[in-house]
Amino acid sequence: MSDVDSFPRLSARTQRFRLGAPRDLTVSEDGTRVAFVRSGGPTDRVGRLWTLDVATGAETLVVDPAALLGGDEEDLPPEERARRERLREGAGGVTAYAVSRSGSTAALALGGRVVVADLEDGTAALVECPGPAIDPRPSPDGSLVSYVVGGALHVVDPATGADRVLAEPDGDDVTWGLADFVAAEEMHRYRGAWWSPASDAVLAARVDESPVQSWWIADPARPGTEPHRVRYPAAGTPNALVGLELLRLDGTRTEVAWDAGAFPYLAAVTWTLHEPVLLVQSRDQRRTQTLAVDPATGATRLLREDSDEHWVELVPGTPAQLPDGRLVHTLDDGDTRRLAVEGRPVTPLGLQVESVAQADEQGVLFRATEDAVHVAVWKWDAASGAVAPLSPRTGLHGARRSGGTTVLSSMGLEEAGTRVTVTATGGTGVPVSSLAAEPPFAAAPVALLRAGEHQLRTAVVLPRDRDRFPGRLPVVMDPYGGPGHREVAGAQAAWLEPQWLADQGFAVVVADGRGTPGRGPRFEREIAGGRWAQTVLDDQVAALEAAAEAHPDDLDASRVGIRGWSFGGYLAALAVLRRPDVFAAAVAGAPVTDWSLYDTHYTERYLGTPEEHPDWYAANSLLDDAGALTRPLLLVHGLSDDNVVVAHTLRLSSALLAAGRAHTVLPLSGVTHMTPQEVVAENLTLLQVEFLQQHLAH
Repeated sequence: MSDVDSFPRLSARTQRFRLGAPRDLTVSEDGTRVAFVRSGGPTDRVGRLWTLDVATGAETLVVDPAALLGGDEEDLPPEERARRERLREGAGGVTAYAVSRSGSTAALALGGRVVVADLEDGTAALVECPGPAIDPRPSPDGSLVSYVVGGALHVVDPATGADRVLAEPDGDDVTWGLADFVAAEEMHRYRGAWWSPASDAVLAARVDESPVQSWWIADPARPGTEPHRVRYPAAGTPNALVGLELLRLDGTRTEVAWDAGAFPYLAAVTWTLHEPVLLVQSRDQRRTQTLAVDPATGATRLLREDSDEHWVELVPGTPAQLPDGRLVHTLDDGDTRRLAVEGRPVTPLGLQVESVAQADEQGVLFRATEDAVHVAVWKWDAASGAVAPLSPRTGLHGARRSGGTTVLSSMGLEEAGTRVTVTATGGTGVPVSSLAAEPPFAAAPVALLRAGEHQLRTAVVLPRDRDRFPGRLPVVMDPYGGPGHREVAGAQAAWLEPQWLADQGFAVVVADGRGTPGRGPRFEREIAGGRWAQTVLDDQVAALEAAAEAHPDDLDASRVGIRGWSFGGYLAALAVLRRPDVFAAAVAGAPVTDWSLYDTHYTERYLGTPEEHPDWYAANSLLDDAGALTRPLLLVHGLSDDNVVVAHTLRLSSALLAAGRAHTVLPLSGVTHMTPQEVVAENLTLLQVEFLQQHLAH
């Protein structure tokens, strides 16, 4: 194979050229040290914990899984496997860690064992625990570590090994200190335990999954293996019951009280000052409350309430608090999502706030976009009120800061990798070394346009060697197209796979339609009211028409295929079922085909419940359209997927068979919603290309 031909395997082996790159960076309180995770090279999936000395740039390996585990294989508890699936984490070894307030102590789990690291002297040790552990977290003073085993919340003193149970399950389906499924999958909340600032108590989530229906994930390729039970809260069905208790180290406990009947979703928790702050949300997601908790009594008081006729968007990193106690949040102001402090907007109209990274004595660091393509780091200055970019305004950027030191992670259109730079006050930037592989090629300059009346962010990618393919090219639409995710991004890494696909003889068109992020609240909510399917499909057609008009000599709009995964898979199948006049073939990977089978928090945000709006569910389902299929359709699905379960593809296939419509189903044994396996990822990509080439030929 040539380098280009082997790109799918190389991309899978390197996890899209991210293995070996520094990630999960944390700055110590005094700004002298930065902790980060990095694997040993471009094909090494084992993460290791490192530190960087800001003054000298010297790097120290602190946690090496091979050394600590003695070469033993990772034996992950089911909860850790679930956590990694929710995070779409395909690496192993050190994949996450937590640090004390000063940043001198880190805690993490390796193969179900607790590791405590001294980041100042660069040493680490295993801590004995009674079973496979998940989510260790050091107390703010670094003297203790909390962790979960078998649903019980433990606290251990690493110095003495003294271990105590703060809370243990009072039922088979109860856990303490962990996030529930919808919190982790849909709300950006991946944890369920928060230390008090004084290190004398833990605020812990109690999750009771007994009301949630049981689904069974089987492996048909291994009929002797028992199916795996998952509690899956499908639209319109009961969710887990989530509560909070303050568990003190002296053994006393206080339940936190809020109106969980009206606000059952625990969306966010922060505890950096003297009292915890919660964000809770109603089941219909049209209301949220930000609440302060009295640690002595567990009583809550209302800090603010937000509402929207469609839904209140949950913004990662909010609510936050400044050291003086002022609340940091966002406000939707017409077409703009603005940063706000104590109810007062502090950012200008047109700057769309996407997440809050940090609130400290200097002000607020946040990520925001001016055009939905590039996402910069911005800062609001607490003293002057000034708002200014901290990073370049083009590319994709993230940042952390503490003690006068700022860490900036950057991706741009000029290079494929991620650049990480550490800068102390008044100093020059120190790079954090990357061991990631260089891609075998660079994506050609991507043609960006704004398509149709909605100015849809759209990209056209053509073969680098255009002369190899005379005449107009068949078109492959390659969208995600759904809420919460952009595809048209200002980073070279985003265009490597579309470029390789184009190099196989296609014009690749990628478009972010209404509902995708970065264009403001009104744009996001254009899909509300049951208009989901029609809106996203109309936008793909509009983007195609604009691309064909802009590139009349390159795009053959009579030969158009579409492929996608997850929501993109739904959109691909939708396209050939409802617009066969436009789309000649589709590859639908892990598609949602019946929204009554998808989870509560995501689905009900846009469609309500099936009982409230059966007509909306019918209008957005693919099953009733089965008889309309006249174009080639390839359905691909992982049999171990616990997010979009394989029942989606099987139900559509059954409906197609009942209607006498030919189609192809490719089941992936042992594969979840991710496809990190090299052989699977490579051959799946090659089969898609072959399918599209076959059905888009003259």
